[in-house]
Amino acid sequence: MSAFPWKAVAWDIDGTLVDSEPLHHRALLAACGEHGLDLRGLPETTFIGMHLRDVWAQLRPRLPETLAEAQFHGRIRHHYAAGAAGLGAIAGAVETIRALDALGVAQVCASNSGRAVVDANLAAIDVTALMRGTVSLDDVVEGKPAPEPYLRAARLIGTDPADILAVEDSLTGVRAARAAGMQVALLSHGADGPPAGADAAPHFRIAALEEILRLGR
Repeated sequence: MSAFPWKAVAWDIDGTLVDSEPLHHRALLAACGEHGLDLRGLPETTFIGMHLRDVWAQLRPRLPETLAEAQFHGRIRHHYAAGAAGLGAIAGAVETIRALDALGVAQVCASNSGRAVVDANLAAIDVTALMRGTVSLDDVVEGKPAPEPYLRAARLIGTDPADILAVEDSLTGVRAARAAGMQVALLSHGADGPPAGADAAPHFRIAALEEILRLGR
């Protein structure tokens, strides 16, 4: 029997497993630039953890009235796909996934990205076969910070949310996982990370993904 304290791990993907946030940012800038909106001065961290529906809602007043949301999303996906070959794993991601698999811990992904991006990200780091299932923004009515992505992930693997550790890199994701009834580890990439209110306070803060294997012991 596994000595790991949880029956399963639910992974966020962007910024947690895959170093994809810079590519997301470049794809957004390129798509906006095509429609006359210059966002080159926008900090790269502005939309981290936010799904495209909310990004669209924030940028809509600055984009042409004739631009449809589906078209906007399509152009972002186009630019993302064009750069996907250069994606790499966050340090320790693949090793930790393989170690958990060896322990018999079920693993699932819950992302705020669309299906095409989710599949491209997991393929880029060659861990698709180790996941019991994946949830994308296309699979839910509400993305994070709503709990729906994590609740759907729990159903996919037939595990009570209380028995699942979620791993996130944003407070948006922490809110979603906590609302779903999971414990959450927040990857702060070696820093203390942002302050959090009660609804977004992680149960654990980690500086490296390998630390997950020692949590709760």
